[in-house]
Amino acid sequence: MSQVDNRHQNLGLSDEQVLDMYRTMLLARKIDERMWLLNRAGKIPFVISCQGQEAAQIGASYALNLDKDYVAPYYRDLGVVLAFGMTTHELFLAAFAKAEDPNSGGRQMPGHFGQKKNRILTGSSPVTTQLPHAVGIALAAKMDGENIASLVTLGEGSSNQGDFHEGLNFAGVHKLPVITMVENNKYAISVPLERQISSESVADRGVAYGMPGYQVDGNDPLEVYRVVKDAHDRAMNGEGPTLIEAMTERLTAHSSDDNDKAYRTEEEIEEMKQKDSLISFAQYLRDVGVLTEEKEQALNKEIDDEINEATEAAENAPYAEPEDALKYVYAEKGGE
Repeated sequence: MSQVDNRHQNLGLSDEQVLDMYRTMLLARKIDERMWLLNRAGKIPFVISCQGQEAAQIGASYALNLDKDYVAPYYRDLGVVLAFGMTTHELFLAAFAKAEDPNSGGRQMPGHFGQKKNRILTGSSPVTTQLPHAVGIALAAKMDGENIASLVTLGEGSSNQGDFHEGLNFAGVHKLPVITMVENNKYAISVPLERQISSESVADRGVAYGMPGYQVDGNDPLEVYRVVKDAHDRAMNGEGPTLIEAMTERLTAHSSDDNDKAYRTEEEIEEMKQKDSLISFAQYLRDVGVLTEEKEQALNKEIDDEINEATEAAENAPYAEPEDALKYVYAEKGGE
């Protein structure tokens, strides 16, 4: 295998790093698939999938400093929060709405990620509100002289909201170290892309906000890594924000409450599945000798065991006590 064929090495990534990227992508997919089964079995109330968008999420996350940078994810970002340090067990605690759920103590519906220790900003239900929050983190970093960046992710439907304009305009004016990645899966619930955006791309909007805009193949984690790494370098060098549009596929319905067959054909969904990044990235890793059959079998077993253990532990974990309903909502005596 020639050096040119080893794309990850040309990007400065080791065999161990790309194998870890694949592991996180596979873990996100298998967690998601288990959550659908639990939902259909009536054990958890709601699922909103990352399936088809793992490559964009993992490629972007691994291009950051996962020990210092901040992320403001959107509700599909299972892969992002796993990369930033949220565990399989914690994600199932959230799905089952248990007391130890790190996102909200079992108060919020799944997909509302937030974990202070891993610098994951708490998300809110109105879409796009995370973008000004990420810009605020970048502003604070610049004011405090901290050499860190923030990443904010959102769907292309969210790019048509006021918060998108206000956040990016402010970031551009003040040259803030924030990276905005739009995960364009071509549907805002049931509204297709051509009914959302009249410009050629979301990336074209970057120039209006005083920042470069790039469209990238979101099914290729290495290409996403390259573009986000360049954006991170710009941020660290004081060159300001970047807008990235990762073109992805949404392989499931919008959520477990949605019937996508009402607005998508079976042929369209099947065509999307042919672009599945898990299949193509695994094949790349096999071609360059990083993923052997033995490693793949061991990896699948390890992840399956991890998910089985996390599911059982979370299902048997205690719910929050009724008297804790207002905990963290109002100030408590003694500063607790």
